[in-house]
Amino acid sequence: MKKHQNGLKKYIVAEKYADMLVEDYLKSVMKVSGRTRQRLFRSKNVFVNGSPVHTKRKLKGNDLVAIRIFPDETYGVKPQIGPVEVLYEDEAVIVLNKPANMLVHPTGQTDSFTLANYLAGYFQAKGQIVTIRPIHRLDRDTSGCVLFAKKPEYQTKLEAQLKANTIHRIYKALVVGVGIEKEFPDGCIDRNIGRVPGQPNRRRVDDRGKRAVTHFKISEVIGPNTLLELWLETGRTHQIRVHMNYAGYPVLGDKMYGTPSRLINRQALHASEIHFLHPLTGAKVEVRAPLPKDMENCISKLRSFFI
Repeated sequence: MKKHQNGLKKYIVAEKYADMLVEDYLKSVMKVSGRTRQRLFRSKNVFVNGSPVHTKRKLKGNDLVAIRIFPDETYGVKPQIGPVEVLYEDEAVIVLNKPANMLVHPTGQTDSFTLANYLAGYFQAKGQIVTIRPIHRLDRDTSGCVLFAKKPEYQTKLEAQLKANTIHRIYKALVVGVGIEKEFPDGCIDRNIGRVPGQPNRRRVDDRGKRAVTHFKISEVIGPNTLLELWLETGRTHQIRVHMNYAGYPVLGDKMYGTPSRLINRQALHASEIHFLHPLTGAKVEVRAPLPKDMENCISKLRSFFI
């Protein structure tokens, strides 16, 4: 049983958790991240029955465990004003529609002009300090839904869903070629993906790599191209692009795993939907991002040529 009061998050310990260490209780039951647990214990903000405790305190049934709820103090990135299209927002999460040609968050030498920077600017303009916590990533030139958590406890719960494959991500992709359903009649590509030696940003199908499973169904055949709906059972780097190239149906316009196209200036790949369980209420949330203009225009041109 849990409740919030006076800036504290409180749980009454069930009998089945008797003799559990308080640190393990915070991790397994209260879903507190490792970094937050360290901060809580260092600042003596973990309480059992009203008294501060250390990590190895054993619990008893009906003990009252409480932790201090810290407000965010920084955005984690430099706030900047830029394009922010909110698809869904409430007190726990926010889902943005990322445009193509934009990183989700700063990496390497890039610390500006990312979706994370613009989201920080969005919160700053509203007078809110919220640390930017992306739950998953999209490639720079892939558009669509990106989910962020507003508090560390919500981040922990959503990351657990991601690890358990219960966050469903659905994509639209325009690929080169027709007939993929004949080669993969079950609509599934199950091939391990690993790094390409000497090319740290590139991936390939490799039996020694990590398991990767991509499901697909055909939405439309347009001349020599196929519009696919895809959903991921795993979330490997460049997974859809690598699997489509391996299958012989590269994503149209993919400059790394296919060939450039005059019809679109990036890979024609869009994260069209994300489904997850709300970290606060447990209710199912389904968010959709409309197909971007460049993909709409590309599909329209192909239809005009071949239909």
